[in-house]
Parts: sequence; structure tokens; C-alpha cells
Amino acid sequence: MVEITETLYLTNRKEWRAWLEKNYNKKKEVWLIYYKKHTKKKTIPYDDAVEEALCFGWIDSTVKRIDDEKHVQRYSSRNLNSVWSENNIARVKKMIKEGKMKKEGLEKYNYGIKNNLIAPLTDKKIKTPEDFQKALESNDKAFENFSTLAPSYKIMYIYWIIGAKKEETRKRRIKKTVKLLSENKRPWEIY
Repeated sequence: MVEITETLYLTNRKEWRAWLEKNYNKKKEVWLIYYKKHTKKKTIPYDDAVEEALCFGWIDSTVKRIDDEKHVQRYSSRNLNSVWSENNIARVKKMIKEGKMKKEGLEKYNYGIKNNLIAPLTDKKIKTPEDFQKALESNDKAFENFSTLAPSYKIMYIYWIIGAKKEETRKRRIKKTVKLLSENKRPWEIY
């Protein structure tokens, strides 16, 4: 289980960029605090946080619920061999256009593009992995709910499954995904 280390509460991208300027090469990670809308507490928008992180060669990952008002999301230095999603490629292009990319972020992006580390999920017709398909077919409710999902939600589930580094992790993720789908839950409810 991933442990929550240092947390950071920000209200805007300017504060986040200032923190990254000082810490991107000193800190291993930080967990940003996000308040839920019903609290009416100002929180840095997710897209702003990811765009700024990418500028410095960082990336978002694990989300953990804290309580009914907030959750945290881990941001850390991006692994050089990480696969680039279609969304993050678009974000980096936007940041390049705005002149915000830093050397470290550009190096990681250029390496990924040069080495074709691009998620196969850029194809909206991605096939459901065979092991996941079999698991879905063994649960009528999960199968039905998956078949009615928007393509972007299907892709989120599939990407989470195929992103597992170990076979046992992949099996656990398939099992959890089928359970969530049988309860008609969405991909962001994985954590």
C-alpha cells in the first residue's frame, strides 16, 4: 500500500509552480490535497496541477480518500520510461506553446516521443485484454455495465489493468475492476 508522505494544500497553479520551482529536484514526491466541491473550499484545479507537474518532469498518480471533505493525489518525478497518455501529450504541447515547459519536463517528453512510449490507448478502438474479457463474461452485471460505459471510461479501466508491472497485480486489478463494475462504479472510484 502506498503511504501518504508530505501533503500540500494549494489554491492555484501559481502556488504549485512556485513549489515545484523550489522542490522538483529535491523532493521525491508530494501529495496535493483536493477538497470536494460541496465544501466550497478553493482547490487547485486538477488540469492546472497536472500541466504544471509535467512542465517539471513530474506526474500525478495514486488518489487516496482522506474523509468526506477531501482526498489527496500523489505527484512525483516521472519515470523516464513511463508511457505517455494522449491527454498528457496534449497538455505538454499546450505548455510548450505557452512557453512554460522546463528543461527537465521537455527532456522526459522528448525521450518518450523519441522512444515511442505512447499509450496504445490513443486508439479509441482499443481491444479489451483477453483475461479481462473472460473475467467480465463471468459476471453478468459487470459485463453489462462495462458494455454501456463511455469509451473514455473503458480506456481508464483497461489502462489501469495493463499498467500493472506484475502478473499478480494485474490479476488483483482485474478482480477489483469486475467488482467495481458489478456495483456500477466508475474508474476514479478504484482507489
